[in-house]
Amino acid sequence: MKKVSFIISILAIGVMVSCGGSDSLQAKKEKLEKLKSQQAELASKITALQEEIAQQGDSTSENKTIYKTVALTPVTKQTFTHTIDLQGRVDGDENIVYGAKIPSVVSKIYVKAGDVVRAGQLLAELDNGNVKSNIEALTKNYELVKTVYEKRKALWEDKVGSEIEFIQAKANKEALEKQIQAAKDGLDMYSIRADFNGVVDLVNIKVGQQIAPGTGITVVNPSSLKIKADLSESYAGQVKAGNPVIVKFIDINKTINSKVTYASKSINPATRTFNVEIGLPTDAELHPNMVTEINIVDYEKPNSIVVPINVIQDFEGKKVVFIAVKQGNNYVAKKVVVQVGRLHETSAEIIEGLAEGDQLITTGYQELTDGQIIKL
Repeated sequence: MKKVSFIISILAIGVMVSCGGSDSLQAKKEKLEKLKSQQAELASKITALQEEIAQQGDSTSENKTIYKTVALTPVTKQTFTHTIDLQGRVDGDENIVYGAKIPSVVSKIYVKAGDVVRAGQLLAELDNGNVKSNIEALTKNYELVKTVYEKRKALWEDKVGSEIEFIQAKANKEALEKQIQAAKDGLDMYSIRADFNGVVDLVNIKVGQQIAPGTGITVVNPSSLKIKADLSESYAGQVKAGNPVIVKFIDINKTINSKVTYASKSINPATRTFNVEIGLPTDAELHPNMVTEINIVDYEKPNSIVVPINVIQDFEGKKVVFIAVKQGNNYVAKKVVVQVGRLHETSAEIIEGLAEGDQLITTGYQELTDGQIIKL
């Protein structure tokens, strides 16, 4: 006990002497740091003496060593990844509703949802009876006009008949050919056809239903789906084609690794955002308009020291963490000043201050002092 009292007396005298005088603020700060260092050293010596006294049979509460229980995590090198997290939507250039071109009644439907279709395939027909009747009438009339023309032509070649009659017959034939072609073109207005290879996603019409333009059959090409998202203009310098992306479909519990395939060069003046597109593989589970979470990797550094953000503390304008070091028969807490790089979610990149193998205190680091004895 005399040894302990003696050490405490020395500490008290040191503090009194140091507090006197009219030193500058910087000098006082330096003295304070020196005293704190001495305090930690003395505290360690006091604890060691307390242990010696306890081992010799004195178990009074005054001589019991007070430990702070902590948990350690070895510092390892790993890849630090920073991502931009946002929502996106599945879209596709080949995701089209093929509908009526003119108002009419549905007469036939040739496909159902799930059918694979080819470009040019007939999907449905509308009531075209009047158009077909008109084409038939024009065709019959054309046969007569054509016959007259051929006879007039033969006579004219034999120098029989007038040139006017031949020209008139020719004009009648050509005019009727144009009418028939126009009628056939009009007939196609009553047909609903696919423009590309794909899968029928939705048949939104019924036979006998009167439909207007825009209503019809949805066809999707699952091999051309992509994700579209809007990013703040603040990321314009960080995101470009080729950036790795983690795509999460929460509703179907699916994660896909992809890349940014396109990043717009212009900023929307109304929203101050720019558009990015992310490629998707062919997958029957993916559908247009699905909502997804996307994590665009804008920074990645291998062999980095990464620690939980919560273990980093502010101390006199510096960032510090505590590690455990062996001191004699005990482990003590050591305060380490670190330089912090990027932060992401719950992790921080440490640029300087820690090394692989350091024993980082991750539990019980609150209210630790430099040199304090700890219990693992």
